[in-house]
Amino acid sequence: MDKNIGEQLNKAYEAYRQACMDRDHALKELQQKTENYMQQIREQQEKIELQNSIIAKLKSQLAALNANR
Repeated sequence: MDKNIGEQLNKAYEAYRQACMDRDHALKELQQKTENYMQQIREQQEKIELQNSIIAKLKSQLAALNANR
């Protein structure tokens, strides 16, 4: 009977250990994806700012052309 309890404890510990490793792997993967998404967001924001400045410049040029007509 003691041998059976020992085997059950070993199986339970191994399952717990595996669950912890799976959790740690999932957390690392989530962190990496979060960092990648944050980088993509920063890049998109920079593109938006650049596009907004181009739009503002074009609007001012258009206003100047319309004023000269």
